[in-house]
Amino acid sequence: MKTFLRVIGGAFLALALLIAALVIGARFSDGPIAIAAGGPFTSGERVSGPEPDWSFARDIQEVQFQLVEPPRSRTTWIIEHEGKVYIPSGYMNTPWGKIWKQWPFEALKDGRAILRIGDRLYERELVRIEDGPLVAPITAELSRKYLNGVDIPAEEVASGNLWLFELAPRS
Repeated sequence: MKTFLRVIGGAFLALALLIAALVIGARFSDGPIAIAAGGPFTSGERVSGPEPDWSFARDIQEVQFQLVEPPRSRTTWIIEHEGKVYIPSGYMNTPWGKIWKQWPFEALKDGRAILRIGDRLYERELVRIEDGPLVAPITAELSRKYLNGVDIPAEEVASGNLWLFELAPRS
């Protein structure tokens, strides 16, 4: 029994060290690694000029974005609606969401961000949408694209459990 407990303890320790190495290593990488937040972008072509036609993002499943301050990057879903793009952050009222998801709170302090799609970088401003006429169509598109059409109650946004951010042009 003692040997079994040592093996199990060693396995848990090895797993914890592996996860710690992934999280720490990701902070020095060019972008996120899977679900681990990454370092600032060091590659990609900056896009300038007129606002892009974002319809190309309609069927892209995941993108990366980096906050300018603090300079960390993440992988997220993207929603396109009427020529604008949005990113969601769910589970914000849960203990898990409050521990795991610090970027939405950081974005409220400084919304400057860089969106990376493929090898292209777009300077953006994260602007939180808490209510109004855009909530229903954005959540409907979120449902269509990621939840197989399962309805998202308006209460999810109204209660603050689901945060929505527009990736607005940076002025």
